[in-house]
Amino acid sequence: MHSLFLTPTGHGAGLNSVSLGLIRALEGAGLKVGFFKPIAQPLPIDQGRERSCILVEKTLGQSAPEPVPLQQAERQLAAGELDLLLEDVVSRYQQVASGKDVVIVEGMVPTRDTDYTARINNHLAKSLDAEVILIAAQGNDSLKQMAERIEIQAQLFGGPRDQKVIGVILNKVRSEEGVTAFAERLKEHLPLLGSNEFQLLGAVPFEEELNALRTRDVVEALGAQVLNAGEAEQRRVNKIILCARTVPNMVHLLQPGTLVVTPADRDDIMLAAALASLNGIKLAGVLLTGDFEPDQRILELCKTAFEAGLPVANVNSGSFDTATSLANLNRETPADDIERASRVTDFIARHLHPDYLQDRCSVPRELRLSPPAFRYQLVKRAQEANKRIVLPEGDEPRTIRAAAICQERGIARCVLLAKPEAVQSVAREQGIQLPAGLEILDPDSIANRYVEPMCEMRKAKGLSPEDAREQLKDTVVLGTMMLALDEVDGLVSGAVHTTANTIRPALQLIKTAPGFNLVSSVFFMLLPDQVLVYGDCAVNPNPSAEELAEIALQSAESAVALGVSPRVAMISYSTGSSGSGAEVEKVKEATRIAQERRPDLPVDGPLQYDAASVPSVGKQKAPDSKVAGQATVFVFPDLNTGNTTYKAVQRNANCISVGPMLQGLAKPVNDLSRGALVDDIVFTIALTALQAASLDKSQTLN
Repeated sequence: MHSLFLTPTGHGAGLNSVSLGLIRALEGAGLKVGFFKPIAQPLPIDQGRERSCILVEKTLGQSAPEPVPLQQAERQLAAGELDLLLEDVVSRYQQVASGKDVVIVEGMVPTRDTDYTARINNHLAKSLDAEVILIAAQGNDSLKQMAERIEIQAQLFGGPRDQKVIGVILNKVRSEEGVTAFAERLKEHLPLLGSNEFQLLGAVPFEEELNALRTRDVVEALGAQVLNAGEAEQRRVNKIILCARTVPNMVHLLQPGTLVVTPADRDDIMLAAALASLNGIKLAGVLLTGDFEPDQRILELCKTAFEAGLPVANVNSGSFDTATSLANLNRETPADDIERASRVTDFIARHLHPDYLQDRCSVPRELRLSPPAFRYQLVKRAQEANKRIVLPEGDEPRTIRAAAICQERGIARCVLLAKPEAVQSVAREQGIQLPAGLEILDPDSIANRYVEPMCEMRKAKGLSPEDAREQLKDTVVLGTMMLALDEVDGLVSGAVHTTANTIRPALQLIKTAPGFNLVSSVFFMLLPDQVLVYGDCAVNPNPSAEELAEIALQSAESAVALGVSPRVAMISYSTGSSGSGAEVEKVKEATRIAQERRPDLPVDGPLQYDAASVPSVGKQKAPDSKVAGQATVFVFPDLNTGNTTYKAVQRNANCISVGPMLQGLAKPVNDLSRGALVDDIVFTIALTALQAASLDKSQTLN
């Protein structure tokens, strides 16, 4: 499925009109097309739903999800909640994406009040993993200025060579030589136009009639008083004349579609307009200016013209101010002007070149999972999994708050191991509202029932009941026993315990999953454009080649479980055969073992980090690799390299890292950093719930 993000290069580009035309053109090419407006941008005269959504629904018969209200979006941006805003956008997008070949996503239009639109459009396109199409209208710019504006906008989205900005549609082209010649002249200033990286996807000529508002729209926009409605719903304003001349000098200007603007005391102009109307000239209407009432006797003389449909209205402002207001009218298609929207849609569709997009959108595309999409899917799938997760550090403040959030949002059914009175005391001090259904189990009241099962599990080690009781005083051990007996689906600990304290009981009581001999870890790195998987960055100091191969396969499974399509790069300081040494040989051998065990999985190595992650470097250093330049899972040769790299990327790229998530255990146990934030704990609980669901599915298939 493809997403095409349409964004204007400036004011007055006709974004929504192009959206309508592009949908019509792609549907005509046989594609299933959806429409999505992420953030609403209502005009002052708009009432109710977003105008773009209404026009798509009424003109093309398509339903569209409701966009995020503009006030909500601005409130979240002001509060520094961009991540939450983008997650909301992703969730709304999912409502339309299912079953479509392509979704047209309409970006925000720059206005005087929204100078942040370019930045937000960039975030929106990345969050939806969309390919970007620029919409450009020349306006008052020279060709050189127009080309520079297109180039600047393209670079804001990473540029065409980043394979994100795929082309431009030229709209409202005013050129006596025609749109084709205009486009050729534009190429002189923008050589990239028409190349393989950046396509000209259409050039739409300016058509005055299609830009014409109804007389009613003009009257409403000015707040004018209607003296005679006439055919204000049907007649359109193609031209506006401000009458200061005498009648003989202006009568030739009285043409069909003309709005006559004149002071209210110019009875001669009013009478001339009425006579023209009675002679069959369908004027758009008469707009009287000034803060006085027109002469009722004159209006009475014009009664027959009014009955024939001549619209008449008056405003309190003077002629100059009225002319200024008319010049500044927003000429976008109103939500209820379906006749105009239909004509515009067909006109633009005829001037687009859908063949390139049809070919591009007909080929299945592997989606890059963006951070907002990752977080949205993580929470949504955890909610669907409905797993019971035990939290041994039940009286720790961050853990209590995270458990309350998870319970409230349905992310997991959390079990806090702690004295109920201790939890309630912390909740009162921290202002945490404990939701109904949040389980709090007193460890002292339940520990005895796990003594016998624990002795049975560790009878080979000669564990006595007394030793078992002593060990069960540790809530991590107690929680692990609950997991071992399938009373809960997963365990999250580490806010106040070390990694060893969390893992040791799991290795003793749960052990590794079938086919695996070690426990390792992965971090999910939420980079601006996509989510990458790093392993192992927390557990194994210096894995052997066999262990490194196992880490690679475990990491690939974890990627699949969380929605990341795995292409595994075995990282080294050398790419291919360019270097030598014991460490390189270890990575080579690990790659061979992983490929042998999973021939269906794209695994390659040794690869340097840049060869694995940067397409241009990957093509140069490993041209035949199916992984180089597009890796999503990075397996580091040792803990020193892995931990250092993840922290460097996390801090210098200012990205969120989710994890470590432990892998290789028969049941999900996850460790927290002791500096974990509440959100970190919430996401780790969600990860654990998904791991549990993935293990259930795997066991069912087996």
